[in-house]
Amino acid sequence: MPATSGSALALAARLRALDDDALTRLVTDRGVRQQGIRDFFDLAEALLDRASVQTALQRLDRPTLALLAVAGELAATTGAPTAGQLADALGATRQEVDERIATGVAAGLLGEESGRVAPWDAVVEQLTAWPAFGLPSRTELVGGTPPPALEPVSESDARFVDRGAGDRAFATVTAVTELLLALRDEPARQLARGGVALPDGRRLAALAGVESDQVDVLLDIASRAGLATLEGGSWSPSGAAAAWLAGARLERWAALASGWLERLPDELRLVLRQLAHAVWGERLADFVTWLYPAGGDWIRQRLSTVGHEAELLGLVGGATPSTPGTALLVDGVEAASTAMADLFPAEVEQVYVQHDLSIIAPGPLVAAVDNRLRGLADVEARGVASTYRVTGASLTRAMIAGETSASITEFLTGISLTGIPQPLDYLLADTAARFGTLRVGALDPGATSGGGFGMASYVHSNDTALLHQLAVDQNLAPLALRADDEHRLLSRIDMAPVYWALADARYPVVAEDAEGRIIELRRERRVGAGGALSDDTAAILVARVRSGSAVTPEETGQAWLARQLETAVKNKMAVVVSVRLPDGSDVDYHLEPASMASGRLRARDRRADIERTLPLSSITAVRPA
Repeated sequence: MPATSGSALALAARLRALDDDALTRLVTDRGVRQQGIRDFFDLAEALLDRASVQTALQRLDRPTLALLAVAGELAATTGAPTAGQLADALGATRQEVDERIATGVAAGLLGEESGRVAPWDAVVEQLTAWPAFGLPSRTELVGGTPPPALEPVSESDARFVDRGAGDRAFATVTAVTELLLALRDEPARQLARGGVALPDGRRLAALAGVESDQVDVLLDIASRAGLATLEGGSWSPSGAAAAWLAGARLERWAALASGWLERLPDELRLVLRQLAHAVWGERLADFVTWLYPAGGDWIRQRLSTVGHEAELLGLVGGATPSTPGTALLVDGVEAASTAMADLFPAEVEQVYVQHDLSIIAPGPLVAAVDNRLRGLADVEARGVASTYRVTGASLTRAMIAGETSASITEFLTGISLTGIPQPLDYLLADTAARFGTLRVGALDPGATSGGGFGMASYVHSNDTALLHQLAVDQNLAPLALRADDEHRLLSRIDMAPVYWALADARYPVVAEDAEGRIIELRRERRVGAGGALSDDTAAILVARVRSGSAVTPEETGQAWLARQLETAVKNKMAVVVSVRLPDGSDVDYHLEPASMASGRLRARDRRADIERTLPLSSITAVRPA
């Protein structure tokens, strides 16, 4: 059974027996740093560090803390208890005790062996010291009285909350949609200290139609749903984002709500589910603070973040769960989606095409119409009723993507409640006629003829007046365009920047490959220096401690035994050492190790009260006394 002495040895052995996934989870959950950790003994000592133990205890609820405190007391007096003995001492069911034991073991705070459990020394010491820091004692953990019950949600409160829940949920779905589309065009840099870089934050806020301080929250909501990823210090849409953007708005909301629920911190999920029919407010914070007595600002901050995102998703309103929010917590995403369907504005499939080249949608457009319309028009206003504007540049963009004058006319005719106004007809005809007349391409790096030496790209057109306009346009001066012949300009700048400079200046430009075929370009993704790294440090640490013990994978390996004895010497631990005698039999000695040198252990035999010197080669096993 696990002893409350010799914790480092016992914990190191347990860590060694874990698979990589479980070990990685433990390292991640405990926030173990890589520095100075070479093997399982170093990792065990890091996990038993008093500061690390306190951090882990902060994340445990009162019932689990009570189990640790009682198990520690019983282990010190009558021996490590069984789950049944703990259930009797705590007045809890066996299932409840088993769940709490599993939580303590998974957190690396509790040892378990042969049906008996006990917390490690550092855990017992930390809990014993709690009252001196204003934290509950063992008696208070076991017998503490919770705050008064929260007030149940009334029918009138639910109706009031639901009226605003649908609007907030719709607005958040719209904002996340715009955010992902903006990230698809150009990723956003994440600062090392946290948060999106200011220029990117302002850009995303403007495109999503939200305040700048909401961008990080929306990114978190998208990330929880698996729609946005942080790689190389930059945010970009995930592989799942395209399918999400193609879905109906209610389906998009369901995915966001599901992501919020699935990524809900373990310490809050059960609490919120139990209180799904109650008014939350400040009394919820008081209850959570009581339930997590060592949580302090950490648990309140978590609750605040979860509550704010729930508010944006229409799951709560004024700290009161909405009907969809209650359904999500109690019955799951499908039930929540059914409840939210009654609160969401209905989607439409037709629009008003105006003479000023604007397109007005009287309601949220179905995804297929909205996505195609965005391909040939720019979004000007977002909301329940959105506004789009057709320009020559937007039509050129559509044609580069494969649209034709005929396909655009057919599409707009099918969705327009007002037909195709004459100004739009003229613009479409003019854009189609000019399409492909101004082309940008890459020069062969080895080209030397025709003034091409040192040049990277060209701009070609049969319209000499248009080329002359480009050459004298001061906005394009950074491109340093120079004439090669009457139909071509050259630049030392690569093709993509030249193309985007012309496109941003609203010239009808297209890009072409070496064979003259029109190709579609996307803006290059930027990776900002100093961004957050995506290295899996936990996995790296696990690989390191595995390699540190790989030379002797057997439990009786000499290096593993030596490391156990070194740890016992360092921490003045009493151990039981099994020694193989010349006749092949084994004998156990209860020793207090004093030193390790030249392959020999010098230790005090506690029972015989003599000093022994044993060759390491004769030792077959070491365990805590």
